[in-house]
Amino acid sequence: MADLQTVDPEVSRVKFERELANYRSMESAYRKRGWILLDAEFPEIFVVFAATKPRPPPIVAAIVLNFTDYDLRPPSVRFVDPFTREPIPAKLLQVQMLRRAAIPGATPETIRALAQQGGVQVTNMIQYNSPDDRPFICLPGIREYHDNPAHTGDSWLMHRSSGEGSLVFILEKIWHHGVSPIEHYQVQVQVQIPAVNVLASLLAVPE
Repeated sequence: MADLQTVDPEVSRVKFERELANYRSMESAYRKRGWILLDAEFPEIFVVFAATKPRPPPIVAAIVLNFTDYDLRPPSVRFVDPFTREPIPAKLLQVQMLRRAAIPGATPETIRALAQQGGVQVTNMIQYNSPDDRPFICLPGIREYHDNPAHTGDSWLMHRSSGEGSLVFILEKIWHHGVSPIEHYQVQVQVQIPAVNVLASLLAVPE
């Protein structure tokens, strides 16, 4: 569905400014987490995420949130290049949003043992059909989730008053599942060409 403004633009703008003000009130704390809001002009907000545990801290994701028609519809979230702001395909995405299946009562040692046996189920909340597709976050409160035909039974209107779909809610989810678990670099040398990846510990992946 195209990003068409059908709600009174001033209504969406007022709600956009409210979301932005809520963020600004805690901006210093969010910056310490690696959230960097670079630009905000209705209807879009541009945010970059850095992983703060590895040294030096890498930029691992950038998104543009579009608040057109907010909040009759939830915000759209697009992964973009952090330097050009152009949308990127799944094959160029450097972050995953991992969710570990809950194992009630399991200790860290049990989880490690199960992981070695392939017994820990981990799913990626970022979805796409092919590496050339634009990835989207499969999460209630995000426009691409509710516009997906697979989720027609989960209307945005059932989530609208819950806080899901707010700016901070969406940023928190991306950080919690995608950025915070990244703990260190892995360096691989092949044919004298170094390849550097940032990796998440399994125990750091949230349920």
